[in-house]
Amino acid sequence: MNKPLNSQFFASCCPHDCPSTCALDVEVIDGKTIGKVRGAADNTYTDGVICAKVARYSERITHPDRLLHPKVRSGKAGEWCDISWTDALDLIAEKFIQAEQKHGSETVWPYQYAGTMGLIQRDSIHRLRHAKKYSKQYDTICITNAWTGFSAATGRLMGPDPREMAVSDCVVIWGTNAVSTQVNVMTHAVKARKNRGAKIVVIDVYQNDTMKQADLALCLKPGTDAALACAVMHCLFRDGHADREFMNQYSDVPGELESYLQSRTPQWASEITGLSVAEIEAFAALVAERPRSYFRLGYGFTRSRNGAVSMHAAACIATVLGAWQHEGGGAFHGNGEIFNMDSGLIKGAQFDDPNIRTMDQSKIGRVLTGDRDALLDGPPVTAMLIQNTNPVSVAPEQELVKQGFARPDLFTAVHEQFMTDTAQMADLVLPATMFMEHDDIYRGGGHQHIILGPKLVEGPGECRSNIFVIEELAKRLGVGDLPGFGMTENELIDDLLQRSNHGTLADIQANKWIDCQPDFDTSHYRNGFAHADGKFHFKADWHNVPWGKPPDCLGLQGPVDDMPSLPDQWDVIEQADPDHPFRLATSPSRSFLNSTFNESPKGIAREKRPSVKLHPDDADALGIADGQKVRLVNQRGAVIVHAQLFDGVRSGVVIAEGIWPNSAHEDGRGINTLTSADSPAPHGSAVFHDTKVRVEAV
Repeated sequence: MNKPLNSQFFASCCPHDCPSTCALDVEVIDGKTIGKVRGAADNTYTDGVICAKVARYSERITHPDRLLHPKVRSGKAGEWCDISWTDALDLIAEKFIQAEQKHGSETVWPYQYAGTMGLIQRDSIHRLRHAKKYSKQYDTICITNAWTGFSAATGRLMGPDPREMAVSDCVVIWGTNAVSTQVNVMTHAVKARKNRGAKIVVIDVYQNDTMKQADLALCLKPGTDAALACAVMHCLFRDGHADREFMNQYSDVPGELESYLQSRTPQWASEITGLSVAEIEAFAALVAERPRSYFRLGYGFTRSRNGAVSMHAAACIATVLGAWQHEGGGAFHGNGEIFNMDSGLIKGAQFDDPNIRTMDQSKIGRVLTGDRDALLDGPPVTAMLIQNTNPVSVAPEQELVKQGFARPDLFTAVHEQFMTDTAQMADLVLPATMFMEHDDIYRGGGHQHIILGPKLVEGPGECRSNIFVIEELAKRLGVGDLPGFGMTENELIDDLLQRSNHGTLADIQANKWIDCQPDFDTSHYRNGFAHADGKFHFKADWHNVPWGKPPDCLGLQGPVDDMPSLPDQWDVIEQADPDHPFRLATSPSRSFLNSTFNESPKGIAREKRPSVKLHPDDADALGIADGQKVRLVNQRGAVIVHAQLFDGVRSGVVIAEGIWPNSAHEDGRGINTLTSADSPAPHGSAVFHDTKVRVEAV
């Protein structure tokens, strides 16, 4: 008879950047194997629900293609040899020291992002960076436009408790395919519909899975969200549904806004957005009759050259409506500023030298190909350590990125879980642990919890954590005795919590998480908004947005002086033209998270192959059949995919879902071959959904 398995569930936290960082219950079998993964039912935001990707995490953690041993390039194309951890770390230190001796410390560029959201494993690389005076990184690939636009309005990155969606009368899901990327938003929105008869409005650029859940689905042209927002506010003023008493008390220039918007009619917006006048009027009428409306504003519509302006305009509707006064009302993008986490020791803030250059993460292709502006007239980058990201797949301007990584004078060490596109171009690859195999702590951008993620099982083979690599390199590079080094993950977590006045490690071990949501009056700004004057700012001061200015060496980005101060459509997007008549958005897929999970057999089976959604009328005009190979072309390059005829996208718009590995494309060129690293105003960002292309039959 087979011996019964010893199975037990433990609390954990999803590490992925979606931005829910869900609280989990993870089954551990016989103390060494991961079984079922469930959403924690006793966490009031996760509420027992997680996405299908994480629910099948046992497939990922035991995947046969997982990296298990350090590997060094053998000198022959595509061939690798095993190397010991000691020799691998010695080689990195040797190459870094050689590079520094030749070009100075700034020639070394540690490069990372949000492959894990764990504050220890993600951020410890900065401690080494600052201690060694290596080049710094300005994070622009995800959040910058969105956070800037929202805080330009409110003064702070904070909003009504996202659990309040469940008690709203109308949930507006704007610019995020929540079914695919943050399923908990749908959990609470659907609760409101079931329990209160709430309506769900979804605004996006194609008919995705979230749109299918909507009572009112608005499919507009990419980059035109501000026009819709302005027309809705026009209607609220016009029809007597603007809350003038609220605005007079809590906003800066309500009268000036009303006057400015008189010409921003539904007809005006219809011509820009592609929506009908009736659709715009219906949206305005719906929120007018339901002031307890919750505007859940995502990242998608900000990944454009006018993204900060669009976010600011969308947030303004809640203030014209007076929605902030109500439980279940207001505007929410993220809760990044409620946690007050002091990560200084983890990041080595005391070693941070303001004279060391900071380079734009999104411009890695330009940096590695010697662009003097991207290098800030400093030395070339000749040595890199990469953790938590896959730039040879996810960064824009892929032709430049690949050229840069192919340089013979560049030494690259990649610490990874699989042989990603970036790992394949490295000189040295180190096997990394996954989140259940190391200790860490997380905070949720889309909710209000700090969640502990303890180590549950041993990593397979010779997998090692990020902090192990950082600690071992620090010893070899002569900084291992500085403050912050030589501490374990749990010692750093305990120090972080105590510095941040969130108790101790023992406290969170006992309670699993900490709920940091401010009280109602604070999170609804009933005591005033976070600007110095206490007002919500309809008139944005783009030169002095309170959140996240670029470092002085970069300065404000893009055409800041041309930005509209009041909400308006700002026509700086990459417009279609006769040679490139289509607008491309590179939207997230259901089964992948950026380039993570695209090794999953079930995910691949669902997504099938790299494709582009093309309206049947456009396909007919081009003589393209469903399933036919097509080439997407612009000034940055060309990508071959299969056409998927789809009437849920507007004519003149094409959608490519998910980031497939380069090898999944016929010619080895992924979708980010086409996207730009141009900096939008005012703080820079990535403009993945702001691309013009030509579609050709292959």
